[in-house]
Amino acid sequence: MTTPDRLRATSERHNAASEGATSAPDVVAPVEGEAVRKATVAGAIGSFVEWYDYGIYGLLVTYLAISIMGDADAGGLFLTNLGFLVSFVARPFGSVICGYLGDKLGRQRLLATLLVLISASTAAIGLIPSSSVIGIAAPVLLVLLRVLQGFSAGGEVAGAMSFVGEYAPDHRRNFMMSFIAVGSFVALMVGSALSAVLITALGDDAMTSWAWRVPFLLAVPLGYIGFYIRRRLEETPHFKALRNQDSVRRNPLREALGSPRHLRAIVLTIFLPALNGPGYYLLFVYMPTYLKTSLGESNFSMLGALTVTVVSLLVIAVCIPLMARVSDRVGRKPVLAGSAIAMAVASYPMFLLIATGEFGLACVGTVVLAAAFSGHAAVIHTVLAEMFPTTVRYSAYSIGFSISTIIFGGSAPLVMTELSEATGSALVPAYASILTALITLGSLVFVRETKGKPLAVN
Repeated sequence: MTTPDRLRATSERHNAASEGATSAPDVVAPVEGEAVRKATVAGAIGSFVEWYDYGIYGLLVTYLAISIMGDADAGGLFLTNLGFLVSFVARPFGSVICGYLGDKLGRQRLLATLLVLISASTAAIGLIPSSSVIGIAAPVLLVLLRVLQGFSAGGEVAGAMSFVGEYAPDHRRNFMMSFIAVGSFVALMVGSALSAVLITALGDDAMTSWAWRVPFLLAVPLGYIGFYIRRRLEETPHFKALRNQDSVRRNPLREALGSPRHLRAIVLTIFLPALNGPGYYLLFVYMPTYLKTSLGESNFSMLGALTVTVVSLLVIAVCIPLMARVSDRVGRKPVLAGSAIAMAVASYPMFLLIATGEFGLACVGTVVLAAAFSGHAAVIHTVLAEMFPTTVRYSAYSIGFSISTIIFGGSAPLVMTELSEATGSALVPAYASILTALITLGSLVFVRETKGKPLAVN
């Protein structure tokens, strides 16, 4: 029996009411081999491009404060971090619009388009004249471009994860999806390494003057590569099955927000990834700025701060696929719980090591935290994708995770900078990490184990 025949036979045995749509299959025939590998590679490369673009903003924020805002004092850094925050405020708008289009029209073409948008906006940041040339227009342009980046990223994360998850076999779904997370951390590692090389080769003066623009302009060729790969892929088997059965929802957004079942899952999608904010944005994106500004340049130069970050990024990139394999064998909840407990226990003593200002101790602290956080980074997006059926997966997942990122992630650099200045304590990030780890751990009580189970269609 051919795949379409199997889908028709399955659909005849199951009914799914949906605004006049015909019944959709409850189980989609699995895809194996080359198609899964291509989808995984496309997801990982797309993630690399997106988070390279997004990450270098945080890595080079001190140079942006000088060039775009005119100086690197607390006011300039505040305004630059505000540019970080507004991109996250824009994410829900991207998640709503892109989620609707992704569930209505399909994942593949939309994801290719988003890659172009985020790459173009990143390259444009590298072309903004300094404030000494165009005055107030420089920060205004920066904020507008960050809004466009945030809009694009709001639709990217859930879309890419849904795309790979809907291709992956049930028993290896977390492992296949984990390479999207690996792509994001490798992107930060490449951005950090590139920034370190430029600083070493050209010096701080050149970086402040013009060289900070180079990593941003590299978004152009990277974006083209990602777009080319994504454009050559087919739509996911799950969405094609919905389309073949004429079961695509007329208004997936209304269905996602109008169903008590989906609304409960969306609320859980906001709080379950709480640890993701401090884990990702504080440990990796904000860390170079933290080491240089909160601990003082007498302890860390920007080159030293970036080197510490690269070491921790290398560790987490190796650990994530290992944790994903464990999740596919023993379950999602044990790995997420173990990671949250490890972060709650390790954050304070490890940030004490980092706060000593000693390079070796800072490496030890960030490496331990990276290993502790790897379980969360490996599993969280798989759990979120598995919470929702194919009909509303893109919309509901995008909305919940974007709100979570605003609350726990997007404000992190801004809040940490201000709190560290106000309190004089270099341990503020440790408290944020502990608090969010406890929120994630508490949210796990409401999560059902989904290891090895097929993705829901309706």
